[in-house]
Amino acid sequence: MTARLSPPIRPEREYDLAPFVEAPVEREIPLAARLWQRDGLRRAVIVAGLALLWELAARWQGNALLLPGFLDTLRAFVEGIADGELPRRAAISVGILLKGYLAGIALAFVLTTLAVSTRFGRDLLSTLTAMFNPLPAIALLPLALLWFGLGEGSLVFVLIHSVLWPLALNIFSGFQSVPDTLRMTGRNYGLRGWRYVVAILIPAALPSIVSGLRIGWAFAWRTLIAAELVFGASSGKGGLGWYIFQNRNELFTDRVFAGLATVVLIGLLVENVVFATLERLTVHRWGQQR
Repeated sequence: MTARLSPPIRPEREYDLAPFVEAPVEREIPLAARLWQRDGLRRAVIVAGLALLWELAARWQGNALLLPGFLDTLRAFVEGIADGELPRRAAISVGILLKGYLAGIALAFVLTTLAVSTRFGRDLLSTLTAMFNPLPAIALLPLALLWFGLGEGSLVFVLIHSVLWPLALNIFSGFQSVPDTLRMTGRNYGLRGWRYVVAILIPAALPSIVSGLRIGWAFAWRTLIAAELVFGASSGKGGLGWYIFQNRNELFTDRVFAGLATVVLIGLLVENVVFATLERLTVHRWGQQR
């Protein structure tokens, strides 16, 4: 007898389905809930709450010389903008900052390129960062004044120091985390030296590089304001730190707070516009980071 190769056909069977019942439609999200989901609105509420607490604390203190209120500071800020004093001081500070910041970025990329290319470069980078990264930049200001005199050169020198070492560490750490597959791909294409760094390492390590740029910016901005508080005027052309120092000497505390508010606003602008746009156009767009 020949074995049957095909399985037997199963008999058809009908099933009675339950009657269709419409699923409940979800209610529309209220307008207040939709608005609260916006990051900008939540942050604005936080800032408004802090401003309210500030005004209440100032009124409870009752001494505008020690703690001017938010409204007094806002008035001084508007007056400083109207007469051009604050924009002029801010432009001086930002101009000096860009010089030191860009020079620090260039030196950091040179050091890290040397570090990933040769063993001597790696030893050089690790030794220099271990020596100078813990050294506060503001501590070098007296030495900078001795070397470069009373001018922008001293400020640029301490800015380079504040940017160079944390940025170099972040870049080198990002280079070290690049997968071996990408490294071997670059080697197979014959890439060496700076071409290998530009074509393979920098795109793959971009999240770490952007993070290092953020850290370097924050360090540079703080160092610049602190340095200008100690020394920041050259022929009467001081920046925001010098503006704060002068008004503190003249007991215009509301202007001191207006200068501090300008420092904070510039920091927020750079963080939430410049670096946020850079991340959106690079690491987020390319799927390297959420």
